[in-house]
Amino acid sequence: MPLGTLDRAPPPFFRQGPSALSKLAVCSALALFLMVADARFKVMQPLRMVLGTVLYPMQWLAMQPVYLAQGGSEYLYSLNSAQRSKEDAYKKLGLQSLKANQVEQLTLENERLRKLLDLRARLQTTGIAAQVVYDAADPYSRKVIVDKGLLDKVRPGSPVLDERGVLGQVTRVYPLVSEVTLITDRDHAIPVLNTRTGARGVAFGDTSSHADAMELRYMAANADAVVGDLLTTSGVDGVYPPGLPVARVEKVDRRVDAIFARIYCVPAALVSGASHVLVLEPLSEQVAPRPAPEPPAAKRNRRGELRP
Repeated sequence: MPLGTLDRAPPPFFRQGPSALSKLAVCSALALFLMVADARFKVMQPLRMVLGTVLYPMQWLAMQPVYLAQGGSEYLYSLNSAQRSKEDAYKKLGLQSLKANQVEQLTLENERLRKLLDLRARLQTTGIAAQVVYDAADPYSRKVIVDKGLLDKVRPGSPVLDERGVLGQVTRVYPLVSEVTLITDRDHAIPVLNTRTGARGVAFGDTSSHADAMELRYMAANADAVVGDLLTTSGVDGVYPPGLPVARVEKVDRRVDAIFARIYCVPAALVSGASHVLVLEPLSEQVAPRPAPEPPAAKRNRRGELRP
């Protein structure tokens, strides 16, 4: 067979299509067209929704082991936390029940002692809620103004408290407002009682150490006072009811060459930031007045006549 009669074309099995570069160019152009069309006209949005709907069951099945592991770990952690909380609650309940029993026992003992000694109950004081309006204009004093006055039956000398303890004392009363001198004022003094030792003293306002401070003065150098002692009102001044928190001992300075110890205290009340206070009725209004002294008995001379 002559060579010219042979078909030089490759068989269909080995026939090649477009080149790889042509395919890349066409696919790139198609992808770019679809991206632009989807960005401008949302062409692929229906297809995306259909694919998401079809693939959601498979995604849900694939995520179940992860959810199961996370749920199991959270369950075990919450179970351990609940058990610890239960144990802590039982401990606190036991302590509270012990304290409650002690309080009931002390209350019964107190009532029995009062009945035995025929002591009257502690005075019941009434109070008026007030709000601090502003600080006094004098920069050298520690005073505030509250929004209750004569029209609200506030009286001079009334004790003023906040939620923590004694804040001060009413020193001036106006028709609508009142002036309260704080316990940290240098001219203010309040009789106190050391709840640990039962020793009485007088606490004065003192700003030498810091802005809101007090000093327990005229205590002997060997007085039993330690840091942390709670000072409460003693009730012997006829102004403050007994047992109100006043301050805590912050520092005790004992000097060999001094007769008295310098005892610095921190007020229990929020002196610089109090906004709502309670104005009590002065204790002197509830205590019976002191009886008038009896006139001296007339003396007679030897003749039986009264001498002047």
